[in-house]
Amino acid sequence: MEAIPFVVVALVVLLPIVWFVAVHNRAVRLRQAVKESWADIDVELKRRYDLIPNLVETVKGHAKHERETLERVVVLRNAAMQKHGSAESLAKDENALLVGMRSLFVVAEGYPQLKSDANFRALQEELALTEDRIAAARRFYNGNVRELRNLSQQFPTSLVVGQLSAAEASFFELEDKNERVVPRVDLGAR
Repeated sequence: MEAIPFVVVALVVLLPIVWFVAVHNRAVRLRQAVKESWADIDVELKRRYDLIPNLVETVKGHAKHERETLERVVVLRNAAMQKHGSAESLAKDENALLVGMRSLFVVAEGYPQLKSDANFRALQEELALTEDRIAAARRFYNGNVRELRNLSQQFPTSLVVGQLSAAEASFFELEDKNERVVPRVDLGAR
């Protein structure tokens, strides 16, 4: 009979400790998942940044009269490559870069010899694949951010996660739904 009160006291003391440790460890895993998924985005963005100069040079060879558009894309690429403090600040530069890339592909539409260039076609295809990978990485990152935010805002886990100063990660979102579409150029032979 003396064991029953001891077991009850042990459960009353141990259960909150076990719960606290479990919530703490989940928050740590989620913060790491957010960092890891951000690194995945970073890799894909670097890949895109490396493709853009080749694309610009290819277009420059065929579209000599479009210097302003080409220079603008290079400036936007360089701005997007700068280190950013948050996903929100990077998203603004990425939005501007996507608009610039869209204008570059509009320029390409006016040059049939460019559209038939094998190098341009390969670069455009590689860029489209990279954009798809960026979108997938962004979805994964945003899912991790959502999970961390839910954990830090729901009661009672907010009591633990809030005390651990879980930094509010921001979503990596595009501003305009038209910018969410990967720029595509019809490269069919004419």
